[in-house]
Amino acid sequence: MSYSEQMLTKLQEDHDWPSAKKLFALALRHDDDDTLYDLGTQLYQLGFNPQAKRIFEKLLRAHPTEDELRTYLADIAVSAGDNDAALNYLDAIQPASDDYVAGLMTSADVYQAMGIPEVSEQKLKEAKRQAPDEPIVDFALAELYFSLGRFQEALPYYQNVRAAGEEEVAKVVIGQRIGATLAGMGEYEEAISEYQKLPREAMDADTTYQLGVLYVETKQYQQAVDTLTALQQSDPDYAGLYPYLAKAQAALNQLADALSTVQIGLGFDEFNTNLYHQGFDYATRLDDEDHALEFAQEALAQDPDDQDMILSLSNLYVKNGDDQANIDLITTAAQNHELDPQMYWNIARSYERQDRMTDARENFLLAYPHFRENADFMHDLVLFFQSIAARKELLAALKQYLKLVPDDMAMQAAYDELLAEP
Repeated sequence: MSYSEQMLTKLQEDHDWPSAKKLFALALRHDDDDTLYDLGTQLYQLGFNPQAKRIFEKLLRAHPTEDELRTYLADIAVSAGDNDAALNYLDAIQPASDDYVAGLMTSADVYQAMGIPEVSEQKLKEAKRQAPDEPIVDFALAELYFSLGRFQEALPYYQNVRAAGEEEVAKVVIGQRIGATLAGMGEYEEAISEYQKLPREAMDADTTYQLGVLYVETKQYQQAVDTLTALQQSDPDYAGLYPYLAKAQAALNQLADALSTVQIGLGFDEFNTNLYHQGFDYATRLDDEDHALEFAQEALAQDPDDQDMILSLSNLYVKNGDDQANIDLITTAAQNHELDPQMYWNIARSYERQDRMTDARENFLLAYPHFRENADFMHDLVLFFQSIAARKELLAALKQYLKLVPDDMAMQAAYDELLAEP
């Protein structure tokens, strides 16, 4: 038995690292090159890179034309974070070498890791020219384009890989990637079709989630509920499923279920802004105002500048007649941000109900440029000017309102009567 074989036995079976180290030193001195090469590749696969590196360096000195050794050494250098050393090894591989394509692909990996994808693309295109029918090259190009979000370019390369009979490469299921690529291109129905063709064992949590999201995007809500509920049952910690499951349930008018889904989801992801907004919406639609207020207050405790939630809560305060709470909310918001025009309208209504007419008038006028074409707003404005007997402003408001609602006879009569006054 060679020293290399003895070393592997001590390493893998006996887990005796001190003895394995001694045998490794003896192998370097006494074993033949073929035996050492086998030992180097096995140590590389087991993750013992420093030892594999010593073997490959020794062999490269003895066999300087064996470029496969350079690709191994380059991989080890990348793992150690030494990209310059990796590129030095790879640049030494000449186009006439049998390992030139492998070297190009490893170079592409190095440049991508360095954040230079354009050079990575150049290396892979050269590999494609050198080996036009090699599926692993097509796969590498597809993965590069996929990682860059260039889905239109990735798709034909994935299809080439599958056409070559490869259903899985480097633990990547090609059908999964084609489905995700089609989804990235906005081809949702085609993506769904790809996912539906996958064998059950390929439907991992991520793929099931993606399929559920696609069902939501294509408004196939019952399929979305079925798919995402199955994911929830198998992997309840998959926090991303809850907003989409709730959305699908709400679309089916299963509002109580949607609200429950939001509450469960917040147990796994308490900082998910979308869930708070969804919970507020569903609770409001269920007339469950206590829960709606809880969602709003929790969301604003996390993000006091959430303008969408501030407006939603303001609308609820106006509906419920909680005028002081509405005034406090909007006044605080105004200290940090320019207000949404709807907030001027909301606070004006609250000031009016508190008989703070000067404040109400100021905010109605601030809202007016944004809502002058809104019949509901103009109706409120007419009633406000009537209440404070502001004849000139009332005439102007009535005139604008009647442009929007010309068949409102009561308002037309009020306008005519006002015009007739001396």
